[in-house]
Amino acid sequence: MNVAAIVSTTAAASLRLPYHRNPHRYSRFGFVFWSSYYSCWKRKRRISMSGISNFLPPSAAISTYSSDATTEMESQAVPKPKQQQQWLIVGLGNPGRKYQGTRHNVGFEMLDAIAEANGISVSSVSFKALVGKGFIENVPVMLAKPQTFMNSSGESVGAIVSYYKIPLKQVLVIFDDLDLPFAKLRLLPKGGHGGQNGMRSIIDHFKGSRDFSRLRIGIGRPPGKMDPVNFVLRPFNKQEREELDFTFERGVEAVRILLLEGFNKAATYVNSDKPVEQLG
Repeated sequence: MNVAAIVSTTAAASLRLPYHRNPHRYSRFGFVFWSSYYSCWKRKRRISMSGISNFLPPSAAISTYSSDATTEMESQAVPKPKQQQQWLIVGLGNPGRKYQGTRHNVGFEMLDAIAEANGISVSSVSFKALVGKGFIENVPVMLAKPQTFMNSSGESVGAIVSYYKIPLKQVLVIFDDLDLPFAKLRLLPKGGHGGQNGMRSIIDHFKGSRDFSRLRIGIGRPPGKMDPVNFVLRPFNKQEREELDFTFERGVEAVRILLLEGFNKAATYVNSDKPVEQLG
């Protein structure tokens, strides 16, 4: 007879309890008697099982541990992966066909490039914005294009940050900048609004806090004595559009580096005039 059969037979024998047609008919003396008998039976069963375990191989002896203990050991052996915090990436601009392709809407266009590169649809309407959720590699992101018009962007962005409780260190705002040469990018960890009314509105709705990242896209200064208001609403010519497309590609990569490798590496990449292959 093999070891498994011995275990099975002995365990079954040890589990037999005395049979009685009607156990409720026990007298007080009978109850004490059977309680004592049951205690002896349990002691005998422990002794018999411990004796049999001496004949079992180590693998069989290990299996006598409780399943709860095994589960606990397994959970300790495999640590849970750390959950990534969600980022909010905002592109500023004005809604409507009238403003499509204008200098003031490069924030929208950069966000569209990020969404396309990562397969995220920015089509849901929420908090006065077009929004989309997805991942940039393994980092969860929410992309947003406020539809409040530029000067009231903070109404939308402030509501999103408040509702989802997104830390300001996990917020990136992308917008046009008159003070940067055309198609240049600058990534900054914080700062003022620089006269950009969309940024002014966001800072106001953040209760004056300026501690959030921003990616500035240069659109250059207006020629001659042209009013800046008219200049930012002008479309790009063909040559400018080709140069801007390269800027969008560079911006998409900068955002990827920011989320995966941190601000310093992203700033080194995007704030340099050298191609990424020449860095380091």
